[in-house]
Amino acid sequence: MKSRRSIMKQLAAFPLAISPALLHSAVPDLPQEEEINIVGPRNGYSAQIGTLVSMMNWMRNTILYPVQGMSIRELDYLHDEKSNSIGAMLWHLAATEKLYQENTFHGRTWDEGVSKTDKAWIMAMNLGDEARQKVKGNPLDFYLEKLQTVRDTTLIELKKRDDDWLLKVDDSWPWGPTNNYCKWFHVVEHESNHNGQIKWIKGRLPV
Repeated sequence: MKSRRSIMKQLAAFPLAISPALLHSAVPDLPQEEEINIVGPRNGYSAQIGTLVSMMNWMRNTILYPVQGMSIRELDYLHDEKSNSIGAMLWHLAATEKLYQENTFHGRTWDEGVSKTDKAWIMAMNLGDEARQKVKGNPLDFYLEKLQTVRDTTLIELKKRDDDWLLKVDDSWPWGPTNNYCKWFHVVEHESNHNGQIKWIKGRLPV
């Protein structure tokens, strides 16, 4: 059985998950392959935002590691009539992040963000029957491009902001009260949740 240290080194070596923006905001004097396993501030960001970015980066590597090399057949597989495909879940993660951008960067309510977002992305956000019918036939790169493009925008926007913005309380949010830190930590936690589902489905792919 591989040790956790060995697994984490493999995760760190997976290049598709690392945004170019993050490669330029590395912790000084750390070998590149170890940077991802250091949670803490990053150059180019305020201290707490940089720490958040380090967690986002770590979780993104974790979500992408088990899907590398997957075929269209594997990405489209539906375990039963209520399950979601791995491909649909990857797009769903990008769509969720896109809507949190609308709220936290542009000051839109969730419903306003939905109204500003392309219907295909909302389909991916909602998953369910429509996504089961329509999200299929796409190669892995189709989903990776969506995840990376959305993440690149997130990183650009986070560089424009400071810790006061991150900690600003939103009394109107349905969870309420919450702050931007909690909202973006939820994006990380959301990927963790679907990571478990993706691994569960991957373990049940037909031979």
